[in-house]
Amino acid sequence: MSGLLETFLTRLIRYGSLKVTPASGAPFEVGDGSGPDLGLRFMSKSAERRFLQDPELTFGELYMDHEIEVTRGTLLDILELGLRNIVTLDGPRWMRILNRARQTFKRLQQDNTLARARRNVAHHYDIDARVYDLFLDPDRQYSCAYFERDDATLEGAQLSKKRHLAAKLLIEPDQRILDIGCGWSGLSLYLASICSAQVTGVTLSKEQLSLGQSRVHAQGLSNRIDLRLQDYRDVRETYQRIVSVGMFEHVGIGYYDAYFQKIADLLSDDGVALIHTIGRSGKPDATNPWIDKYIFPGGYIPAMSEVLPAIERAGLMVTDVEVLQLHYALTLRQWRERFLQNRDKAKALYDERFCRMWEFYLTSSEACFRLGQNVNFQFQLTKRVGIVPMTRDYIAEREERLRQIEQQQMAYSLAGE
Repeated sequence: MSGLLETFLTRLIRYGSLKVTPASGAPFEVGDGSGPDLGLRFMSKSAERRFLQDPELTFGELYMDHEIEVTRGTLLDILELGLRNIVTLDGPRWMRILNRARQTFKRLQQDNTLARARRNVAHHYDIDARVYDLFLDPDRQYSCAYFERDDATLEGAQLSKKRHLAAKLLIEPDQRILDIGCGWSGLSLYLASICSAQVTGVTLSKEQLSLGQSRVHAQGLSNRIDLRLQDYRDVRETYQRIVSVGMFEHVGIGYYDAYFQKIADLLSDDGVALIHTIGRSGKPDATNPWIDKYIFPGGYIPAMSEVLPAIERAGLMVTDVEVLQLHYALTLRQWRERFLQNRDKAKALYDERFCRMWEFYLTSSEACFRLGQNVNFQFQLTKRVGIVPMTRDYIAEREERLRQIEQQQMAYSLAGE
């Protein structure tokens, strides 16, 4: 088995320097010797066999189960080395065959009916809420932050994200806003308190709803924010603004037409919608099997070519598209570092396997946003021309106006303490 392992890794890793120690047999090195010296150990022959059968799925499983150990460097170093080689060389032929099979059946994997969508959301979001306190900012923004500077804090970058979204939405006081996939209500709270909007937020997570409602009540905004345990497909009212952040990844490719048609139905004729989603900068692909099994079942990262046709068929007009590069890599780096600092607390809540699973999730995601084709898309949509300004100057202007309101509210808050 170690001979097959050496043959496979020799073909896979052409660049870099990796020392591999199989369960039996002498260690061997792969790569061209460049870069830092990295090391990996397989703890059993069965681990080697499982890895060779389906590396994309089983490498994460083996790491979770202590069947693979990093002996030199870090897990991030190892994953970046593998990704750099796969992106450059397009991977071995049989791995490409496996991936094509996953692409063929991806619509089945993403068949997110109402019942299945609720189960998928519960799988990830209805775990012990204290886990998210270990790595998210206090506002619990669980989506890509907006780094105006590389050295921005996570809290600052997440506030910049909310401000950036609000500026693009062109919100006026008392406008009705629908927040699809409102999470723990952080964006809804911002839109209600800073923009003076009337916000309806919908989520499928009972845990998120419970905490979100508590936060709304604590901030005295129950008259401005209505949070519901509701699927976006069941919403009936009309709204002047619609925003969705980090939710479109869970829609499923077979439901894109229904999703954007629903946006069109709910949006007023003079309305603006803004969809913020993870995207793929290259051609369509399949969901990573490990992520689908353990982290986001039913999830999918779309290519732009898969999204725009559905928008067009719904009769919506794309008035702005922004591609955020590396912002999520910076976000995930801070999440990963915070989680590792609080690893003992996570283990007390669950166990070592959970910690290694979560570490692998955050680390592999960071590597994909840094070296792979993952980016973030922000689609601004209207029903007709003339709704948004002719130039993008208004975004910076409104951000500055919102920044001033934030500072005023902070001053009032400090004065009241």
